[in-house]
Amino acid sequence: MKYFKKNHFLTIAIFFFCATTFAQSELKGKVADFLTYQPIESASVYVKNTTIGSITNADGNFFLKVPQKHLSDTLVISSIGYKSFNVVIADFENGSDIFLEEDVASLDEVVIIADPRPTTGNGIVQKAIEKLSSNLPEQAYLQKGFLRHKERNKKEYKWLVESAITLYDSSYAAGAKDNLKLNVDETRKSYDLRDVDSLFTYSAYLKSIGSKAGNLNRNSIETSALVDAIKWNDSRVNGLENLFKGKLNLVRNSNVTGALLGKNVLEKHQFHMDTVLVDNGRKLYKIKINKGDDFVGLNTPGIYNEGFEPKGWIYIYYDNYAIKKVEYELVAGSDVQKKRSKSLYDTQNIHKLIITYREYDGKMYPNYIYYETPKLVNIGDRSSDRTKTESEPGFDKGEQYYYTIQEILFNEIIQDPEIISRELRENEWSADIFLSKPYNASFWKNYNVLLESKEEEKLIQDLTKRASLYKE
Repeated sequence: MKYFKKNHFLTIAIFFFCATTFAQSELKGKVADFLTYQPIESASVYVKNTTIGSITNADGNFFLKVPQKHLSDTLVISSIGYKSFNVVIADFENGSDIFLEEDVASLDEVVIIADPRPTTGNGIVQKAIEKLSSNLPEQAYLQKGFLRHKERNKKEYKWLVESAITLYDSSYAAGAKDNLKLNVDETRKSYDLRDVDSLFTYSAYLKSIGSKAGNLNRNSIETSALVDAIKWNDSRVNGLENLFKGKLNLVRNSNVTGALLGKNVLEKHQFHMDTVLVDNGRKLYKIKINKGDDFVGLNTPGIYNEGFEPKGWIYIYYDNYAIKKVEYELVAGSDVQKKRSKSLYDTQNIHKLIITYREYDGKMYPNYIYYETPKLVNIGDRSSDRTKTESEPGFDKGEQYYYTIQEILFNEIIQDPEIISRELRENEWSADIFLSKPYNASFWKNYNVLLESKEEEKLIQDLTKRASLYKE
């Protein structure tokens, strides 16, 4: 493991810088590949033996707030396929570049042992599913996390909400639908420019409640009614409740009837062994996800969310079959879904999900969730005559198609029964990210958030300069 800095400082400057670092609890740096110098996105950055942590952004940068009491603990920076970097927090030099070296295990090295083990991708995944009851939490817990929910086209953001959330889960054995709760605790940012772009949503909303849309004009629609329509549309597919309690929470909800990674997983998926990698000194299988004989469906009420083919990767620890990471996409597969996806979204990739887990006290807890899906809006003509529309002056395809991204970074695990019991009583347990909340500066001062990339910073700055949906 090598740790390099691009900038060289005079001895006195280094001494002064380090002395300053000792006194502060905010760590920042950049993580990159040792050979290519390319930034490493989503690398884990955490305090060893605690639940304090973050991840790197698209530029490889990270920012982590650490309480002063942990300055003598170890900072760990790790990414699948690389050797980990470890340093005492008090010795870490802020602003440094950390270069990680590749670390790939030999497949032959790990499969030749005395005890019989599955040697195929299908067998390894099935074994991992069987082991979920022992690898996932058996007792109730709380997790604190940071949510960034954003919607954009190819040119600009249309919506951004950043919130602090609390997740309660009674245990893997209990069904998520009735035994998992979510609460939006605080809101840091909330900008919404979807007023004109959501007429298609408003039309669908009116139809759902038995009303006729007719000829719609934004000026004739009250903002409160449009907000109701947007909330309704968001909750159908990518609301927080659906993300955690539905089929897309692949690992947590694999014990539910009809789950994607459930009893009949091999009917809709096939898994092929790719290689063996290393994560923080532990070997893990990298397994490719391919389509099975049947199409995948999500059974979403009111939406044709069927006819997909899965693809992606699943990473499973060699020693205990714990699932470390899932990269999962649903691509239009049936003729009906292909036609629908092209017309409505101009893409065949409809659902993209990344879930990573982190081990704590011998159990695997959610660490980071990324979910992306296109959205129904009403910019331009979506009919079969769209070719004519695209030839009209001023038509911009980059502004027509939208997608939503939800990112959640969990930064604290609470197992204390008294604290859990108190929060169950006192929290409102509302997952509504639309609710207006006053900005709490003291809360956010010490709360770990996802660091924005340079591109995101610019788009967010542009978003904040424009009018809000909530302003009549």
